[in-house]
Amino acid sequence: MIKLSKPNIPEIAITAMNDIIRSGQLVHGAECIQFEQELAAYLDVKHACVVSNGTAALHLALLALDIGPGDAVLVPDFTYPATANAVAMVGATPVIVDVCPQTYCLSVSELEKTIAQWQGPERLKAIMPVHEFGHPADMNAINELAKKHALYVVEDAACALGAVDGHLKMGAASDIGCFSFHPRKTLTTGEGGLVVTNSDEIADKLRRLRNHGMERTDAGMKFFYPGLNYRLTNFQASLGRIQLEQLNSWIHTRKSLAAFYLKKLSPLAEAGKLRLPSSHAGHSWQTFMVVLSDQYNRDELVIKLREKGIETSLGAQSLSSLAIYPNHWNDTHQFDTGSTLYKQGLALPFCELYSTAELQQVVDALIDLL
Repeated sequence: MIKLSKPNIPEIAITAMNDIIRSGQLVHGAECIQFEQELAAYLDVKHACVVSNGTAALHLALLALDIGPGDAVLVPDFTYPATANAVAMVGATPVIVDVCPQTYCLSVSELEKTIAQWQGPERLKAIMPVHEFGHPADMNAINELAKKHALYVVEDAACALGAVDGHLKMGAASDIGCFSFHPRKTLTTGEGGLVVTNSDEIADKLRRLRNHGMERTDAGMKFFYPGLNYRLTNFQASLGRIQLEQLNSWIHTRKSLAAFYLKKLSPLAEAGKLRLPSSHAGHSWQTFMVVLSDQYNRDELVIKLREKGIETSLGAQSLSSLAIYPNHWNDTHQFDTGSTLYKQGLALPFCELYSTAELQQVVDALIDLL
């Protein structure tokens, strides 16, 4: 079976993790601090705060900005529900915005229209763009809109560690950026996440909130406000540190494999059987997802490919199609692109551990079935 993806854990990383486990220094400590410093340098940001998972990163970001009941946050329709769940969990309202059919990212024109037309009782407080599958969202335009309307920007860069747009590093291009280290991500600590910011004030709040609202001083523990336990462990950080050294090389390999898929699948695209993802020089390619023509049933195709020894899946969810974020805006508007991507999107086996020969098996199976 060619799996959808495989985590890339070098033996040296396993050895480093074992050394930490044997040391007994398991919880947040020196390895986490080193990991944070290396991540901050990699992303060229002032502050990096490692946390227990990507959802925790989003939750902490919203809490640090004092977003809660009475506030609304603009979110893309096509994303994993964690994006909107974090908004709902702080008591704010997720306001859905459709996405671009080529990039799968937040549509700036739809975002501008939503801001102009919003008449809900909640106050628009932030935009939460998602760099879907590692494709950079248009952060220059999004930040410009945010500045114009006095909105915060929290980047959901869960899939986009290493993605860039010119000189802008995704996740580091706004008020706060959030990342995931889940096993489907290029760099993984099993579960794990990261929040980054250039604000000293926000960074202090993030670090306290992830650790029970507390920080350690020479006089002992000082509690500032109620907080959570969203700490990463030392042995998880040791896994991440080794992988970070190789991340750029892995992304380079992913770009080559994506180019292979784009070339080999182009006849199917030209025949109108599927649509290929948009390429971008700074794409980090966490996932490779095609969009099937309406003549095909994606779920049936997933089963047929599995019978051929190939694991595929949907790409992400359409928040509007889930119908679990009710409000007047979400209930009365259509989000055609997001719902189409949810229904017809097909994520193909993809990671830097695969060879072009394995990808060719996927291509051959798709050609045969379509």
